[in-house]
Amino acid sequence: MAAVSTGPTLSPHPHPHPPRTRTDGPSPALLALGVFAAVRGAGVLIITAGAWWAGRDPARVLGGSWDSVWYLGIAAHGYGRTQMWADGSIQSDYAFFPLYPALVRLAGGGALAALAVAWTAAAGAALGVYRVGERLLGARGGVLLVALWAVLPHAVVLSAGYTEALLAALAAWALYAVLRERWLWATALAVLAGLTRPTGIAVAAAVSLTALHALAVRGRRAPEVWAAALLAPAGWAAYVLAVGARTGHPVDGYFTVQRRWGSRFDFGVGTLRDAEKVLTGGPVPFATSFTVAVLVVAALLAVPLLLDRAPLALLAYTGVLMLITYGGGGFFESKPRFLLPAFPLLLVPAAVMAKARPRTAVVVTAGLAGLSYGYGVYLLLVARVPL
Repeated sequence: MAAVSTGPTLSPHPHPHPPRTRTDGPSPALLALGVFAAVRGAGVLIITAGAWWAGRDPARVLGGSWDSVWYLGIAAHGYGRTQMWADGSIQSDYAFFPLYPALVRLAGGGALAALAVAWTAAAGAALGVYRVGERLLGARGGVLLVALWAVLPHAVVLSAGYTEALLAALAAWALYAVLRERWLWATALAVLAGLTRPTGIAVAAAVSLTALHALAVRGRRAPEVWAAALLAPAGWAAYVLAVGARTGHPVDGYFTVQRRWGSRFDFGVGTLRDAEKVLTGGPVPFATSFTVAVLVVAALLAVPLLLDRAPLALLAYTGVLMLITYGGGGFFESKPRFLLPAFPLLLVPAAVMAKARPRTAVVVTAGLAGLSYGYGVYLLLVARVPL
């Protein structure tokens, strides 16, 4: 597809790793990690202060809210918990994929272990996001891509006991491996992503589709390319089939569990219904209105990503994430969280900022950080909707 004349071309940067001299400062990768740590560290301090002011334990707020409670339960006791509600609905912990609680268990269990795993994964994700950005936009663009990702409105989730940071880390490095044609690494990371959360299938789709393209169009017949094409979805499929076998419904068991949680793919009917409530001025929580705004902005950001010739792997990954998010029913206010790992949506804004004056980039990042901090406090300490 032809690129927009005024936009960047998202193709591999000619010099992604420029030679360094002894007079250089910190490497751009370390700078990106430092920016991410500073932005999200300040967010943790703000949440901590807010939790203390509200008389709550900060570790429990960050590591034991909403879905985090289920992950902690799986880490401590394994699978098998169900929650029955007065309306007759039954929620099972089989809805949650196993990699994150397994890592929490290895780290010792409890809210602090959950946060340690999430924060480590977030740091790894920041480096992976930088590497993808550096390869496509150069070093400055990579740093700005990390900065923009760190100040997203829902970026507080990267500091909480959730799986988005782990998925983002595995996805970013898998995409980087695909861009460098490291097929075995990409396959292994896609398998792990598929064991992390339902949307991990987006990583598998990116790896498999790119490998199939290499086989069919570019004539790459190496065994590792075949392995990527065929095995990338293995982690996701293995867990879905395991839940099916455990529930006695081999094919539909996992999806039945999800339907009992209210999550189903309805081709966007539920999303449109909730958006209509906001657009027609219906009585909805602020988080619902904000969710509509996030979904609209994300859709708009997808347009230049398509037009500016982003690599197939990034388009497939982002497209599948958006398809699941927009087309799925369930907890509407959680949709921006589902999109948090979709960092390729920020490539074009990062490219534009890389051409602006440094002061402009700092001002924009600082302004977005303030919004992110305020909304993070609202989500964890004020809102009464699922995160």
